[in-house]
Amino acid sequence: MVMRANDARLLVEAMQIFLLTISYNNVSIVIGYSRTVSHQTDQILALARQKGIIRPRDLVVLGLDHRYLAKLVSERCIVKSGHGLYHLADYDVTESHSLVEAVSAQAKGVVCLASALNFHGIGTQLPHKVWLSVPYGSWIAVKKSVPMRIIVMRSPGYESGIQIHRLEGVDVPIYNIPKTISDCFKFRNKIGLDVALEALRDVLHDRRCTREEIRHFAKINRVEKIMQPYMEALSG
Repeated sequence: MVMRANDARLLVEAMQIFLLTISYNNVSIVIGYSRTVSHQTDQILALARQKGIIRPRDLVVLGLDHRYLAKLVSERCIVKSGHGLYHLADYDVTESHSLVEAVSAQAKGVVCLASALNFHGIGTQLPHKVWLSVPYGSWIAVKKSVPMRIIVMRSPGYESGIQIHRLEGVDVPIYNIPKTISDCFKFRNKIGLDVALEALRDVLHDRRCTREEIRHFAKINRVEKIMQPYMEALSG
């Protein structure tokens, strides 16, 4: 019979407690065990306060057993918000919570296109999925805590124009406004040309960014010639 690493560690902890308290009564043994459990759960709670959203693999780094996480869930100190995602029961959920869950679930995911437009308050789109970009060749999450639309981007488009926004205690990468506008034209067949035009018109009218900034990212995305006539039409 092969013993798993987690089981072995718990057995060692139990043996250590027993050896330390063998000459005492049963009350001492219970107290010793409670202290061990308390130490593990306190570390998990501290990690959740620090990171906002935690995953079982985050516990591995600290040498914590994931079964203590399940214990905290059963005690309603921790809430499971999605597949493999957990947060404190008194976690301050905002309207950007779906973005936080999405980037926590999808490695290297960057909020883009319709979701980036909505975050920046551009246009009238209310996406039912979180739009994320990932670099070419990336692993795509199979089990998703929130509905996602994954867009694969190649370099240098993927890494250009990323801003980090602190949402609910989590660092969420989101493309800036001019990069998002150029992305809308690059992926106009996915998001719709009408959405791209509405976004371009809004940012120019409200002066959310400059034409030079838009042209800079349009050049990176190789859509400069495609965007030029629309930019000229909106020059007034």
